[in-house]
Amino acid sequence: MRPFSAHAARPTPAERVRSILTAAHSMTVVTDGLHQEVHRLDGTGPMGHIHLHDPSEDCPAGRTARIPVRLELTDIAPTPVRRRLRARVTLTGLLSAPYTTQTTTSTCVEFGQALLEDHEGRTFVTLDEIRATDPDPMATSEANMLTHLVDRHAELVPLLLRLVRPRPGRDTVRVLPLALDRYGLTLRLEHRTGHDRDARLPFPTPLTDMDQAAPRIHALITAARRASHTDHLLT
Repeated sequence: MRPFSAHAARPTPAERVRSILTAAHSMTVVTDGLHQEVHRLDGTGPMGHIHLHDPSEDCPAGRTARIPVRLELTDIAPTPVRRRLRARVTLTGLLSAPYTTQTTTSTCVEFGQALLEDHEGRTFVTLDEIRATDPDPMATSEANMLTHLVDRHAELVPLLLRLVRPRPGRDTVRVLPLALDRYGLTLRLEHRTGHDRDARLPFPTPLTDMDQAAPRIHALITAARRASHTDHLLT
């Protein structure tokens, strides 16, 4: 297996937005200057609590009101890396009725725009792009898998540095898994200077099912064990 670079295949902005909407455990709803924190989304994610529709489409709940709304979501790394915030998603639109956390039905939101903000910058994503994107099979399982890797198999994680190109320098003091998606595993290489670096270890083909993730990670570890190891790496 070949070494990998930091610029390997990764999710598109639309895929990241869809994954965050699928997996988020909480969100902030802002209407009329009032911030409402919505927690414990019962495993359904925000998409189980809001219905996004195009302005040209009729809302199932009708158009009895047009109240500006902003939905704010954050994507936080499940592992104890430095700077755990991975991304922010902000959705804006119009409500068909006043928002309440007590509702038992999906809240209708006329889509305005979706903004993804991460270390690469700001990207706007359309509703058509979100609808055309399937949820990442790892979206709701990523946190459990990465924390299991760190808590139960922490000694294996530094081995993966053997697959990273360019090779990590001597100022790398810690490596942790940062993200897991259908395309591969992302490592956070923490440097003594504080200038951390992220490296992608792509899978041969994108995952289509979450059950494929563990064998793919085991294959990466096996490849790392076989890799030449002449440079100084973490042990």
